[in-house]
Order: sequence, then structure tokens, then C-alpha cells
Amino acid sequence: MPEVYPPSNSTQSAPQPGVPMLKVKVKILRFNPETDKKAHWETYEVEAQPGDRMLDVIHQVKWFIDPSLALRRSCMHGICGSDAMLIQGRNRLACKTLVRDVVKKSGDTVTVEPIRGLKVEKDLVVDMEPFFDSYKAIMPYFINESPAPAAERVQSEEQAERMAHSSNCILCACCTTSCPIFWVNGSYIGPASIVQAHRFIFDSRDQATHQRLNIMNQNTGVWRCRTAYNCTEACPRDIPITQLIEEVKRAVMYQQA
Repeated sequence: MPEVYPPSNSTQSAPQPGVPMLKVKVKILRFNPETDKKAHWETYEVEAQPGDRMLDVIHQVKWFIDPSLALRRSCMHGICGSDAMLIQGRNRLACKTLVRDVVKKSGDTVTVEPIRGLKVEKDLVVDMEPFFDSYKAIMPYFINESPAPAAERVQSEEQAERMAHSSNCILCACCTTSCPIFWVNGSYIGPASIVQAHRFIFDSRDQATHQRLNIMNQNTGVWRCRTAYNCTEACPRDIPITQLIEEVKRAVMYQQA
């Protein structure tokens, strides 16, 4: 099988003198719909430094061992959110997960799987369309029909802080695909969409709060949440997702009172 060498924009660090290399066994859940009836595990052994990222390790597998491995990644710096996957049983971004955080000693095995609750297209690539359909449903854009002011639409620091956490979401789907309610009910709008709704519901400049709260109050909306905290634990941006969901619930209740 021919080697697939890394592209010129690879960010993997060169081996550092004096830093021990670890032998890492990467156990990846593979699935090719063209040849496989069901998913199966394949294990690869690579070398890595403790400070390398799991994305670097997976790249070694793809570039030098098995180029048929499919995965998504783009910026490789924790901003695009495209390389969300299940690493050692937890939803994480591969580009933000360091080898030393999942490998304690040389020879350790690290499991890598696609995120759950979405159809697997191939290997670590899932169909994100249902996730983005939910995102589109909450009208994730600024709505204000009043005449534009001469300058910007002004907010106080307190008003801007109200939506500060929810503005940090990068739509990686780590939270939504860690939610047990989403696993069993794909129609549930999911934590990420609720966080995105929160960003506009609590934007003092936006005028579509009532419409978004009505969307949240539907049977696929915010009341499906069972406060399991999986979403908060999975978020790579440290967004207090469960807290924001509770704030949206209170906003819905207040509107309906």
C-alpha cells in the first residue's frame, strides 16, 4: 500500500531531544459501507510524544499506515470543531486532546470511535445534516426590523455578558452527541441548538425572542432535556451548557406565565 505523506501545512511537532517516545496502540472503529456489513475494530501502533495531539496520532495512521482511513478535520486548532470524535469513551476534539492525557505509559491502547447518534458515513465521518437541520430550525441569525441606527446597536457590558458563554459555541456536536436523549430520539433539537438559541434569546438587540421561545417550547425542544450534564462535560470550549439550557427553560416558563 503506498504511503500518503503529510501535507506541507502539517502542524505536528518534530521529536524533542530528551523527550521519550511512547508506543501508542490506536484502536479505531472502522466502517466502510461499500464493503462492511457492520463496524469492526482495527488496531495500529505508532510512536508519539506526550505533548502530541491525538489528531497527530490519527494522522500517522492515515498518512503512513492506512490511507483508507476517513476522518474530518480542518483548522487543527480547536476552532472549526470538525474533528469531534469519541476518544477513550469521551467526546473530544482530537486536535485538543493531548497524548499524555489519554496514554499513561508506553504500550497503552487508545480507542477512537465516531460520535454517536448520527449515521456513520465512513469510519470517523458521520452525517452532520440532522445536526445542522436542528441548528437552522432555531433561526440562528440576528433579527431586528427597526430602522438601522446611525452607528452600532449599543449594548451595555451586562447585556453582552448575558450571552457571552453561548457565543463561544463552535458547533462541533460534542454536546449533542453525548446526550442520551438525542441517542434515542433524533428529533430532539439537542444541546448545541439550544445554546445557539440562548445566544439570540438573550441578545438585547434581537427582536425574535418570542419566536425562538416558541420553538424551544415544542415537544422536540428544551423540555426533552433530563439534566444529565453529559453535554457540559463534553464541551471542548468549557461552556456551562446545562446552566444555559436551564436559563432557556426559565425564559420559556416566564413567557408562558
